[in-house]
Amino acid sequence: MEAVIREKLKEIEENEQVKVLFAVESGSRAWGFPSKDSDYDVRFVYVRRPEWYLSIDDKRDVIEVPINDMLDINGWDIRKALKLFRKSNPPLMEWLISDIVYQEAYGFKEEMLRLRSEVFSPKASLHHYLSMAKGNFREYLQRDQVRIKKYFYVLRPILACKWIEENDTNPPILFQELVDRLLPESGLRDQINELLRRKIAGDELDLEARVEEIHAFIGKEIEHLTQVAAASKAELADPTPLLDDVYRRYLTLVWK
Repeated sequence: MEAVIREKLKEIEENEQVKVLFAVESGSRAWGFPSKDSDYDVRFVYVRRPEWYLSIDDKRDVIEVPINDMLDINGWDIRKALKLFRKSNPPLMEWLISDIVYQEAYGFKEEMLRLRSEVFSPKASLHHYLSMAKGNFREYLQRDQVRIKKYFYVLRPILACKWIEENDTNPPILFQELVDRLLPESGLRDQINELLRRKIAGDELDLEARVEEIHAFIGKEIEHLTQVAAASKAELADPTPLLDDVYRRYLTLVWK
């Protein structure tokens, strides 16, 4: 599949007349809990020729490839990416630290990693992950019978919030690292690890009785983290001039 993905990226560059700055895996594979039939969620950042940006009209700033059963691939224009980077956009922050990298060019990803601490907003990140946890908990885990894969789409954002609360930095991307570093050895941790083992083994679609200890943990943490997020303050210097410089430099560097 990696060869197919790299070929698709080449096709995108040729058909769209762009340069891909980096392309990575996102979603369950990047988080460390894919199942046997998980699809590939490829995300990339690209740059167009300078004249494309010199227009009085707004233009579409994403590239989306038709999704098939195994491959979901889309990307953001460099300007869109930097605007979201300025807002400490958590999905973009996760792309930057994904261990599954399909393409890198011109040192753009390394530069963004170097600048991460200057744009990271604990407040914005907490609200993003907490909203994700609440929404998934409300939609997927309120019945007596639940699908075990849905636990991870609540637990992972909760643990990301706990990481931000304790460390005031971007959380690691791997779910297992969050579990190992944030949860003490306990029955709860054992239950989560057993569910993780089963998900990876392919049991993720099974309907079964919900795990009450995990539900109690989720409810308690959501209540606590709601208070933490409400008290969080954003006190960052405006990084716009810095990111404007990055944007201009890469337009020149890529198309020199």
